Amino acid sequence: MHKSAYVFAALICMQAVPILRAEEPMPDVRKLMADVREHQRALDKVRENYTFSDSVNIDTLDGKGNVKKHESFEHEVFYVNTHAIERVVKKDGKPLDAKEDEKETGRIKKMVEKAEKTPPHTALDGNSISLTRMIEMMDLGNPRRVNFRGHQTIAFDFVGRKDAKTHGIAEDASKKLRGTVWVDEAAREIVHCEISFYDNFRIGGGLVASIEKGSNFAFDQELINHEVWLPTASHIEMNARALLAMKMRERVDERFYDYKKFGVETQSSKDARVVKK
Repeated sequence: MHKSAYVFAALICMQAVPILRAEEPMPDVRKLMADVREHQRALDKVRENYTFSDSVNIDTLDGKGNVKKHESFEHEVFYVNTHAIERVVKKDGKPLDAKEDEKETGRIKKMVEKAEKTPPHTALDGNSISLTRMIEMMDLGNPRRVNFRGHQTIAFDFVGRKDAKTHGIAEDASKKLRGTVWVDEAAREIVHCEISFYDNFRIGGGLVASIEKGSNFAFDQELINHEVWLPTASHIEMNARALLAMKMRERVDERFYDYKKFGVETQSSKDARVVKK
């Protein structure tokens, strides 16, 4: 065969790969998210072998979008009984002083004890909701294959159902949400999600507080050390009102880094002391 014929044949084969990929049946997205939930739970014990850091920057904005107040925090993050515990180690770039550190140690001790007594995969504060649970109450659509940041993903859109049966503020709020999720098809893990309020969400009929239309949230995670998926970044833009009068606008950026394995000894966990390997 002439060299040019080999080149032509190779090009045909290269082009055939994405064509065959596109013709693969699209998985049912609800089954896909059920797989995500089960895979996450299978990794719970591995996740609890890790500690990592996060940095949080919070900007309070004025009516024109200008920053009128800036705060920053750094945390050490670890898991107890599937619950994330965040210990503050710095405020506005400065380590906690002795009094602040003692107070934070007491707070973390209580959080660890509460986490040990709280069933896995339930909210410590009673008002949060997992993404997989939230999507169970959504209408899903437009599934498609997308190469997202080097991942072969299944992306799909979702929107809250007004007739969904909900319990608690967090689940009630899900009725006013829409967004998109990107799931690594092979790993069955969420790579990225974007969520926004398509309508105002009122708490106590708006007398207590309300979250305004357009408030949004984004989240990223990645495979760490070839064995566990952990968060890498999040971004929040929140417009809200409290007690009918006070308006709040905040922008929050969070970055996760410095992933390390650790062990929490049974006795030392009561003292919230992390033992790194």
